[in-house]
Amino acid sequence: MMRGAAILLVLAAPVQAEIRFADRAAALPVRPVYSGGWEHFVGGGVAAFDCNGDALPDLYVAGGSEPATLLVNAASPGGDLAFTEGTLDPLTEVTGAWPLDIDGDGILDLAVMRVGANVLLKGQGDCTFRDASQDWGFRGGAEWSTSFSATWEEGRRLPTLAIGNYVDRSNPEGPFGTCDTNRLYRGDETYGDPVVLAPGYCALSMLFSDWARTGRTDLRVSNDRHYYVRGGYEQMWRLDTLNELGEADGWKKISIWGMGIASRDIDGNGLPDVMLTSMGDQLLSLAQPGGTYEAVPYSFGSYVQRPFNGEDGRPSTGWHAEFGDVDNDGLDDLFVAKGNVDQMPDMAAKDPNNLLRRLPGAGFQDVAPAAGVATTARSRGAAMVDLNLDGLLDLVVVNRRAPLEVYRNVTGGAGHWLLLAVEAPAPNTQGVGEWIELRRADGSVVEREITVGGGHGGGQAGYHHFGLGSDRAVAVRLRREGAQWIEVPADSRGTLVVTDAGQSWVAAE
Repeated sequence: MMRGAAILLVLAAPVQAEIRFADRAAALPVRPVYSGGWEHFVGGGVAAFDCNGDALPDLYVAGGSEPATLLVNAASPGGDLAFTEGTLDPLTEVTGAWPLDIDGDGILDLAVMRVGANVLLKGQGDCTFRDASQDWGFRGGAEWSTSFSATWEEGRRLPTLAIGNYVDRSNPEGPFGTCDTNRLYRGDETYGDPVVLAPGYCALSMLFSDWARTGRTDLRVSNDRHYYVRGGYEQMWRLDTLNELGEADGWKKISIWGMGIASRDIDGNGLPDVMLTSMGDQLLSLAQPGGTYEAVPYSFGSYVQRPFNGEDGRPSTGWHAEFGDVDNDGLDDLFVAKGNVDQMPDMAAKDPNNLLRRLPGAGFQDVAPAAGVATTARSRGAAMVDLNLDGLLDLVVVNRRAPLEVYRNVTGGAGHWLLLAVEAPAPNTQGVGEWIELRRADGSVVEREITVGGGHGGGQAGYHHFGLGSDRAVAVRLRREGAQWIEVPADSRGTLVVTDAGQSWVAAE
């Protein structure tokens, strides 16, 4: 870990800015609320993606028992936040949604998880959608689905989809000890019957990744021991053989109240580290060569196991976790959405969200109160995304039984930045599963995997945001054999266009 900390010290900007966010909920035409009974104690996410081709991220917000909401981004690049309400066919019982280009036409679609039949919505390019589940042979089932991830396997035209299910509602012995099994969908022109991934332990987050950087994709599943009670654990499935990894593979089984997964290489060794949210401790582990993990010490500042304001000494409940550089100093910060499941007496009732600023060297410091984002609603899903394309990551938070929150990042004196999109050949037009490399001015290289999944109830697609610190220019490429570095200026946005002949940079107009 000390080696990674030394690398991060090199990448840091000389001075860290004072992080500030401004409440912009007034910019919303409506303020969606994630509502419902016990089947919506979990879930409640947001998908952030461009649904009309103007490069601005739009928001699809899960509503639980209320219809999902589409908020179309109406901001001017660099200006204040603004939204209009989009038009959707009413769809209730939505727990979460993840954007991806399912059919390879260059327009982002939505995988929508529900209590009941899941659906695949085909984007029309104008922020309208149609249910294409039947066209793609997708059987949405009738389970209580709460998590999702996707990747592309070689030789297949359609992405491979993993869907995590929670408690089996049809089991009369439930809810405790009656976790449902999960599903894996593979297809070429259309999807066939799903493969059952069993056992299941009440999945609340899942993520495909090349965790060990071996070229092999595995599926991590984070499970909620509140309902599996005993015998369950965090799972890792090999995609090629559909076998679970175990102790013999170096996979250490742990049992937590797993809610969300966030992944990012934060120690500079090229391997994706992982943050797992839970009741009580939030678990950050650094990836080691060979596919093993080492938990950071308590002094790292990431466990955030109780409300920082001291007003409620009971343990916290973490949900969505997400890495992002909110002050552009070249160090990834971490947001953790918190909130009581509903009225659990053993857990904190007023549980403020955390914004953990990465410190030069090692560790985090919670700056949520000073930054203005330490609300105490029952938060669930969230997104750190540049809503107005000014180079600063803004914040969206979904709440259970409380209105959606939206904040503009107004941090003064932040570092330089880059917004990078990827355009790759069909069918995998977003380059999912590949690695972006960014070479800093000092010669160090930042590596980031393009993934679909993780979080709690939602994810993002579109621009990848990089904080650059004091660098005024960097070089980028998608990691492929023979790929050449492309020099790009800081404080700009553009698309890395990848073809069989090579890679090029197209600056945004």
